[in-house]
Amino acid sequence: MGGYFGGRLALAGAQVAWIARGPHLESLRRGGLRVTSPGGDFHVGGLATDDPSEVGPCDYVLFCVKSYDTEGAARALPPLLHDDTAVLTLQNGVDNPEKIASAVGWRHVMAGAAFVFATLQGPGQVAHLGGPGRVVFGEMNGARSARAERLLTWFRRANVPAEVSTDIRRVLWDKFAFICAQAGLTAATRLPVGELREVPETWELFRRVLEEVRAVAAAEGVRLPEDTVDRHLQFAARLEPQATSSLHHDLVHGRRMELEALHGTVVRLARKHELPVPISETVYGLLKPWARRAGA
Repeated sequence: MGGYFGGRLALAGAQVAWIARGPHLESLRRGGLRVTSPGGDFHVGGLATDDPSEVGPCDYVLFCVKSYDTEGAARALPPLLHDDTAVLTLQNGVDNPEKIASAVGWRHVMAGAAFVFATLQGPGQVAHLGGPGRVVFGEMNGARSARAERLLTWFRRANVPAEVSTDIRRVLWDKFAFICAQAGLTAATRLPVGELREVPETWELFRRVLEEVRAVAAAEGVRLPEDTVDRHLQFAARLEPQATSSLHHDLVHGRRMELEALHGTVVRLARKHELPVPISETVYGLLKPWARRAGA
């Protein structure tokens, strides 16, 4: 996501630097970033480094690391900050803002939900595979700040559909519900969503994960709309039959998984509130041995 959205902003004229590591960093240094997209392929340059102090203070930091790297990456943020810098997390999960705030303070934290399917296809290469490419973001206190409005202008200049929300926690939990259902069921079955839809018993599990997450959200003080479950089911019903999830992708490729940030969070919060979440517990239990094998 960082490559896709950062690339779009760079293409629109924003001054963008890349914080990366390993072969991806070396490729960015040699030849810039290449993005393939249904909306048109493009190539952009820019400073690429593994040392934030080489970049210096920025107006915005797009924080797009995997959730299990949040705390480590957050500790590297200070050289990138000035008094009004916004660190915009576009990660999976609902607890990343708190982790970032513990490192740099709440005044720097902005949260968002990205609705895009993108993957790192190889060093220096990002593939935008689909989805609306939309971003909904906002200040944690619900204010429509000047810095949020400036970023909205930049996103729109970059042809990224964007919206500022005054209730970003609700947006995060709404997306979280869908991710837990989509990611959990495609990973647990190792099958794409099209095959899940064809089996009524499995499709019912998809619904029940949505219901469980909505109940946990309510216990956490976040009231999701009444149509949340049906709306997400309808969206999933329109997805390409071969659509899976990043959790599925990481599982089948033996990579670290974001299981703790997703179903692990649901299970832990459900236990705190003494809520039954049997399907989420089952998905978590099925996938945890694989997560451990991959080094989670």
